Amino acid sequence: MNIRPLFDKVVIEAVKAEEKTKSGLILTGAAQEKPQTAEVVAVGPGGIIDGKEIVMQVKVGDRVLCSQYAGSAFKIDGREFTIIRQSDILAIVE
Repeated sequence: MNIRPLFDKVVIEAVKAEEKTKSGLILTGAAQEKPQTAEVVAVGPGGIIDGKEIVMQVKVGDRVLCSQYAGSAFKIDGREFTIIRQSDILAIVE
């Protein structure tokens, strides 16, 4: 299935959370934090939004840090995605 976001929206897929701590302890599902690192799957075209020109700064394949509770989550073909505004992306991880 192909996802094409509108305006300044970005579709991201969370990077799998760590299952072990640095010291080697295994974390249960409830103890794991919601991942804030994600990979960009699709990017909207940007354009004039609320009277301001929005130029998209991210591209498909970028790894980004985003606000923890931003966006709307959904599942397609068994995969979990989140649609967020570009302004909810905090940084690009290089």
